[in-house]
Amino acid sequence: MTAPLIHPTAIVADGARLGADVRIGPYSIVGSNVTLGDKVELVSHAVVEGNTTIGPGTRIFPFASVGHEPQDLKFHGENSRLEIGANCTIRESVTINPGTEGGGMVTRIGDNCLIMANAHVAHDAILGNNVIMANYVGVAGHVQVGDNVIFGGTCVIHQFTRIGAHAFIGAQSMVDGDVIPYGMAVGNRATLTGLNLIGLKRRGFEREAIHRLRAAYRQIFASEGTLRERVEDAAEIFSQDALVQDVVRFIADAQDRPILLPRNGHETE
Repeated sequence: MTAPLIHPTAIVADGARLGADVRIGPYSIVGSNVTLGDKVELVSHAVVEGNTTIGPGTRIFPFASVGHEPQDLKFHGENSRLEIGANCTIRESVTINPGTEGGGMVTRIGDNCLIMANAHVAHDAILGNNVIMANYVGVAGHVQVGDNVIFGGTCVIHQFTRIGAHAFIGAQSMVDGDVIPYGMAVGNRATLTGLNLIGLKRRGFEREAIHRLRAAYRQIFASEGTLRERVEDAAEIFSQDALVQDVVRFIADAQDRPILLPRNGHETE
């Protein structure tokens, strides 16, 4: 382990906590309440401010703005936080804001996330592990994103929306409703277009598990009965299936936003 390597043109405020092997490149700025874990790298021209903690191995590229005050008119200087996990990649001109009093006081990004150029993560958003945000993606305030979610380029997620684990959001989509785990949503306004079958196969889910999930999906989004009734039926029929139960719990926990449905309101396959 070696001491931090700080370029002469960089500014590191008194009080900043730097781990071993940290590299702070040209013209970067680190605020007094920032903690950088071991082997964090600010490539150049990056700014990290506020009560921000960045996990080991994360890299931040030029012109990223991390930890500055939220873009929320209700923010009044409260002592909120931003937490970014280990081994993340934050590309050029990304903006990430800390939490607010109205949302739990923390914005949190998990481990191994890739946030591509010009993307935005707003106040009080919670992102899981292994999330990929392509260029120009906008995640609004209070959004919750599960593990292994992929966002296509230039899509936008409405505030208070939930995106379930292993979901895929197509490019240029405007998502204003909750997307079930393992689901795929596309469009403006986005609709549920099926399951993220390619993602499930790539991540090694067993064929039989995928077949059961597809059967449950067809039942939940069928035309007969109410959504609640169909979800209850799926919960009983697939009571021993972990993937189906993930979907059932997600729908049962809906609060602020509606569940995103297929275009015709039910599955037709």
